[in-house]
Amino acid sequence: MIIDTHTHFYDINRPEHYWPSKDSDIYFVCLPEKYIALAEPEGVTGTVIVEASPQVVDNEWILSLCEEETFLKGFVGNLPLGTPEFAGNLERFTQNPLYVGIRSNWGQREQLLQPNMIDDLKRLADTGRELDILCGVPALQGLPELQENVPGLRVVINHVAGVRIDSNPPDPEWVEAINVLHDFPDVFMKVSGLVEVYNGENRTSLDDYIETLDIIWEAFGEDRVIYGSNWPVSARFEEYSVVHRLPTEYLERKSEEAARKYFYENSKEAYRWPER
Repeated sequence: MIIDTHTHFYDINRPEHYWPSKDSDIYFVCLPEKYIALAEPEGVTGTVIVEASPQVVDNEWILSLCEEETFLKGFVGNLPLGTPEFAGNLERFTQNPLYVGIRSNWGQREQLLQPNMIDDLKRLADTGRELDILCGVPALQGLPELQENVPGLRVVINHVAGVRIDSNPPDPEWVEAINVLHDFPDVFMKVSGLVEVYNGENRTSLDDYIETLDIIWEAFGEDRVIYGSNWPVSARFEEYSVVHRLPTEYLERKSEEAARKYFYENSKEAYRWPER
Protein backbone atom coordinates (compact mmCIF):
# COMPACT_ATOMS: atom_id res chain seq x y z
CA MET A 1 0.00 0.00 0.00
CA ILE A 2 1.13 3.54 -0.79
CA ILE A 3 -0.40 6.53 0.99
CA ASP A 4 0.17 10.03 -0.38
CA THR A 5 -0.12 12.26 2.69
CA HIS A 6 -0.40 15.64 0.99
CA THR A 7 -3.11 16.48 -1.52
CA HIS A 8 -5.52 19.41 -1.89
CA PHE A 9 -9.06 19.37 -3.28
CA TYR A 10 -11.34 22.31 -3.99
CA ASP A 11 -14.11 23.51 -6.28
CA ILE A 12 -13.82 27.08 -7.55
CA ASN A 13 -17.54 27.03 -8.36
CA ARG A 14 -18.54 26.77 -4.71
CA PRO A 15 -19.80 30.13 -3.36
CA GLU A 16 -17.57 29.63 -0.30
CA HIS A 17 -14.40 28.95 -2.32
CA TYR A 18 -11.33 30.49 -0.64
CA TRP A 19 -8.13 28.89 -1.98
CA PRO A 20 -6.47 29.07 -4.49
CA SER A 21 -7.01 32.62 -5.70
CA LYS A 22 -8.11 33.53 -9.22
CA ASP A 23 -4.61 34.57 -10.26
CA SER A 24 -3.15 31.16 -9.36
CA ASP A 25 -1.92 28.65 -11.94
CA ILE A 26 -4.03 26.00 -10.23
CA TYR A 27 -7.31 27.92 -10.26
CA PHE A 28 -9.55 25.15 -11.59
CA VAL A 29 -11.96 22.55 -10.26
CA CYS A 30 -9.84 19.98 -8.43
CA LEU A 31 -11.76 16.96 -7.16
CA PRO A 32 -10.65 13.48 -6.05
CA GLU A 33 -11.46 11.68 -9.30
CA LYS A 34 -8.86 13.75 -11.18
CA TYR A 35 -6.17 12.92 -8.63
CA ILE A 36 -7.08 9.23 -8.41
CA ALA A 37 -6.72 8.88 -12.20
CA LEU A 38 -3.10 10.10 -11.87
CA ALA A 39 -2.17 8.33 -8.64
CA GLU A 40 -3.54 4.83 -9.11
CA PRO A 41 -1.29 4.03 -12.12
CA GLU A 42 1.69 4.82 -9.85
CA GLY A 43 0.47 2.28 -7.30
CA VAL A 44 -0.95 4.81 -4.82
CA THR A 45 -3.78 3.28 -2.79
CA GLY A 46 -4.99 6.25 -0.76
CA THR A 47 -4.37 9.82 0.29
CA VAL A 48 -4.51 12.12 3.30
CA ILE A 49 -5.89 15.56 2.36
CA VAL A 50 -4.43 18.75 3.82
CA GLU A 51 -6.65 21.85 3.96
CA ALA A 52 -5.16 25.17 2.88
CA SER A 53 -8.26 27.22 3.69
CA PRO A 54 -8.91 28.42 7.26
CA GLN A 55 -12.67 28.59 6.68
CA VAL A 56 -14.69 26.24 8.89
CA VAL A 57 -17.09 25.54 6.03
CA ASP A 58 -14.24 24.12 3.94
CA ASN A 59 -13.46 21.64 6.69
CA GLU A 60 -17.06 20.50 6.49
CA TRP A 61 -16.99 20.21 2.71
CA ILE A 62 -13.82 18.10 2.57
CA LEU A 63 -15.18 15.74 5.21
CA SER A 64 -18.24 15.23 3.03
CA LEU A 65 -15.92 14.22 0.17
CA CYS A 66 -14.15 11.76 2.47
CA GLU A 67 -17.42 10.14 3.43
CA GLU A 68 -18.19 9.51 -0.25
CA GLU A 69 -14.78 8.22 -1.42
CA THR A 70 -12.83 5.54 0.47
CA PHE A 71 -9.61 6.39 -1.41
CA LEU A 72 -9.50 9.40 0.92
CA LYS A 73 -8.06 7.94 4.11
CA GLY A 74 -7.96 11.01 6.33
CA PHE A 75 -8.25 14.77 6.46
CA VAL A 76 -5.92 17.32 8.05
CA GLY A 77 -8.24 20.25 8.62
CA ASN A 78 -7.50 23.91 9.15
CA LEU A 79 -8.82 25.62 12.28
CA PRO A 80 -7.11 28.86 13.31
CA LEU A 81 -5.32 28.36 16.63
CA GLY A 82 -5.68 30.85 19.46
CA THR A 83 -9.24 31.86 18.56
CA PRO A 84 -12.33 31.69 20.82
CA GLU A 85 -13.96 29.25 18.39
CA PHE A 86 -11.10 26.75 18.26
CA ALA A 87 -12.05 24.49 21.17
CA GLY A 88 -15.66 24.08 20.09
CA ASN A 89 -14.78 23.47 16.45
CA LEU A 90 -12.09 20.96 17.40
CA GLU A 91 -14.50 19.04 19.61
CA ARG A 92 -17.08 18.96 16.84
CA PHE A 93 -14.80 17.85 14.02
CA THR A 94 -12.90 15.24 16.00
CA GLN A 95 -16.12 13.32 16.49
CA ASN A 96 -15.31 12.09 12.97
CA PRO A 97 -12.36 9.64 12.95
CA LEU A 98 -11.43 10.81 9.44
CA TYR A 99 -10.45 14.18 10.91
CA VAL A 100 -6.87 13.26 11.78
CA GLY A 101 -5.30 16.65 12.57
CA ILE A 102 -5.00 20.30 11.70
CA ARG A 103 -2.56 22.36 9.69
CA SER A 104 -0.93 25.61 10.72
CA ASN A 105 1.37 28.03 8.90
CA TRP A 106 4.17 28.76 11.36
CA GLY A 107 6.11 31.80 10.22
CA GLN A 108 8.18 32.81 13.24
CA ARG A 109 9.67 30.91 16.14
CA GLU A 110 7.48 32.66 18.71
CA GLN A 111 4.18 32.26 16.85
CA LEU A 112 3.08 28.86 18.18
CA LEU A 113 4.75 29.40 21.53
CA GLN A 114 2.28 32.00 22.78
CA PRO A 115 0.17 30.86 25.78
CA ASN A 116 -3.15 30.85 23.90
CA MET A 117 -1.59 28.82 21.10
CA ILE A 118 -0.06 26.33 23.54
CA ASP A 119 -3.45 25.89 25.25
CA ASP A 120 -5.10 25.01 21.95
CA LEU A 121 -2.28 22.66 20.95
CA LYS A 122 -2.69 20.84 24.26
CA ARG A 123 -6.36 20.44 23.39
CA LEU A 124 -5.31 19.04 20.03
CA ALA A 125 -2.88 16.59 21.62
CA ASP A 126 -5.58 15.46 24.06
CA THR A 127 -7.75 14.39 21.12
CA GLY A 128 -4.92 12.23 19.74
CA ARG A 129 -4.75 14.31 16.57
CA GLU A 130 -1.58 15.65 14.98
CA LEU A 131 -0.31 19.04 13.82
CA ASP A 132 0.91 19.65 10.27
CA ILE A 133 3.17 22.70 10.08
CA LEU A 134 4.17 24.71 7.05
CA CYS A 135 7.38 26.40 8.14
CA GLY A 136 10.91 27.51 7.36
CA VAL A 137 14.07 27.62 9.44
CA PRO A 138 12.97 30.34 11.95
CA ALA A 139 9.97 28.32 13.07
CA LEU A 140 11.78 25.00 12.73
CA GLN A 141 14.19 26.16 15.41
CA GLY A 142 11.26 26.51 17.82
CA LEU A 143 10.08 22.92 17.45
CA PRO A 144 12.09 21.52 20.40
CA GLU A 145 10.50 24.11 22.71
CA LEU A 146 7.05 23.35 21.29
CA GLN A 147 7.58 19.64 22.01
CA GLU A 148 8.61 20.43 25.56
CA ASN A 149 5.52 22.61 26.10
CA VAL A 150 3.10 20.12 24.53
CA PRO A 151 4.49 16.63 25.22
CA GLY A 152 2.95 13.88 23.13
CA LEU A 153 1.86 16.16 20.29
CA ARG A 154 2.69 14.52 16.97
CA VAL A 155 4.03 17.08 14.50
CA VAL A 156 4.45 16.59 10.76
CA ILE A 157 6.75 19.08 9.02
CA ASN A 158 5.48 19.91 5.52
CA HIS A 159 7.52 20.34 2.34
CA VAL A 160 10.97 19.55 3.76
CA ALA A 161 10.71 22.75 5.83
CA GLY A 162 11.19 24.93 2.78
CA VAL A 163 14.82 24.09 2.10
CA ARG A 164 16.25 25.28 -1.23
CA ILE A 165 17.62 22.13 -2.75
CA ASP A 166 19.42 24.13 -5.43
CA SER A 167 21.73 25.63 -2.81
CA ASN A 168 24.69 23.29 -2.64
CA PRO A 169 25.28 22.35 0.09
CA PRO A 170 21.91 23.01 1.79
CA ASP A 171 21.52 25.97 4.15
CA PRO A 172 23.65 25.21 7.26
CA GLU A 173 20.96 26.65 9.56
CA TRP A 174 18.38 24.30 8.01
CA VAL A 175 20.74 21.35 8.44
CA GLU A 176 21.40 22.23 12.09
CA ALA A 177 17.68 22.67 12.87
CA ILE A 178 16.90 19.34 11.17
CA ASN A 179 19.63 17.47 13.04
CA VAL A 180 18.37 18.71 16.42
CA LEU A 181 15.04 17.01 15.73
CA HIS A 182 16.73 13.60 15.70
CA ASP A 183 15.99 13.38 19.42
CA PHE A 184 12.25 14.17 19.19
CA PRO A 185 10.39 10.96 18.29
CA ASP A 186 6.99 12.66 17.82
CA VAL A 187 8.26 14.89 14.98
CA PHE A 188 7.93 13.54 11.43
CA MET A 189 9.25 14.91 8.14
CA LYS A 190 6.98 14.85 5.10
CA VAL A 191 9.08 14.67 1.96
CA SER A 192 6.68 16.75 -0.10
CA GLY A 193 7.22 19.80 -2.27
CA LEU A 194 10.54 18.49 -3.60
CA VAL A 195 10.06 19.57 -7.21
CA GLU A 196 8.96 23.05 -6.11
CA VAL A 197 12.15 24.19 -4.42
CA TYR A 198 13.95 24.96 -7.64
CA ASN A 199 11.65 27.93 -8.24
CA GLY A 200 10.50 26.67 -11.61
CA GLU A 201 13.75 25.09 -12.81
CA ASN A 202 12.85 21.55 -13.81
CA ARG A 203 15.08 18.96 -12.20
CA THR A 204 14.01 15.37 -12.73
CA SER A 205 17.15 13.48 -11.67
CA LEU A 206 17.50 11.97 -8.23
CA ASP A 207 21.10 13.27 -8.21
CA ASP A 208 19.73 16.80 -7.74
CA TYR A 209 17.95 15.81 -4.53
CA ILE A 210 20.00 13.05 -2.96
CA GLU A 211 22.17 15.21 -0.67
CA THR A 212 19.11 16.81 0.94
CA LEU A 213 17.32 13.45 1.21
CA ASP A 214 20.36 11.91 2.89
CA ILE A 215 20.38 14.70 5.51
CA ILE A 216 16.68 14.14 6.21
CA TRP A 217 17.11 10.38 6.40
CA GLU A 218 20.05 10.64 8.78
CA ALA A 219 18.15 13.01 11.09
CA PHE A 220 14.76 11.29 11.17
CA GLY A 221 15.56 7.67 10.35
CA GLU A 222 13.32 5.26 8.52
CA ASP A 223 10.51 5.50 11.10
CA ARG A 224 9.75 9.24 10.76
CA VAL A 225 9.84 10.15 7.08
CA ILE A 226 6.63 9.99 5.04
CA TYR A 227 5.54 10.40 1.44
CA GLY A 228 3.57 13.41 0.20
CA SER A 229 3.13 14.86 -3.28
CA ASN A 230 1.56 18.30 -2.68
CA TRP A 231 -0.66 17.72 -5.71
CA PRO A 232 -2.00 19.76 -7.53
CA VAL A 233 0.55 22.43 -6.51
CA SER A 234 3.30 20.05 -7.61
CA ALA A 235 1.73 19.87 -11.07
CA ARG A 236 2.89 23.46 -11.69
CA PHE A 237 6.41 22.05 -11.84
CA GLU A 238 6.31 18.36 -12.76
CA GLU A 239 3.96 15.51 -13.66
CA TYR A 240 2.71 13.34 -10.81
CA SER A 241 4.72 10.41 -12.20
CA VAL A 242 7.97 12.39 -11.69
CA VAL A 243 6.97 13.49 -8.18
CA HIS A 244 6.35 9.84 -7.31
CA ARG A 245 9.45 8.49 -9.09
CA LEU A 246 12.03 10.55 -7.20
CA PRO A 247 11.44 9.06 -3.73
CA THR A 248 10.81 5.65 -5.28
CA GLU A 249 14.29 5.69 -6.81
CA TYR A 250 15.77 6.89 -3.54
CA LEU A 251 14.08 4.11 -1.58
CA GLU A 252 15.48 1.52 -4.00
CA ARG A 253 18.81 2.23 -2.27
CA LYS A 254 17.27 1.31 1.09
CA SER A 255 15.64 -1.87 2.36
CA GLU A 256 12.16 -3.14 1.47
CA GLU A 257 11.19 -2.50 5.08
CA ALA A 258 12.31 1.13 4.83
CA ALA A 259 10.27 1.61 1.66
CA ARG A 260 7.20 0.06 3.27
CA LYS A 261 7.53 2.39 6.25
CA TYR A 262 8.03 5.48 4.09
CA PHE A 263 5.12 4.87 1.75
CA TYR A 264 2.66 3.36 4.23
CA GLU A 265 3.45 2.47 7.84
CA ASN A 266 4.83 5.85 8.91
CA SER A 267 1.75 7.62 7.58
CA LYS A 268 -0.35 5.39 9.79
CA GLU A 269 1.78 6.23 12.82
CA ALA A 270 1.83 9.98 12.14
CA TYR A 271 -1.82 10.44 11.20
CA ARG A 272 -3.52 7.39 12.73
CA TRP A 273 -5.99 7.43 9.87
CA PRO A 274 -8.75 4.85 10.31
CA GLU A 275 -9.15 1.67 8.30
CA ARG A 276 -12.16 1.92 6.02
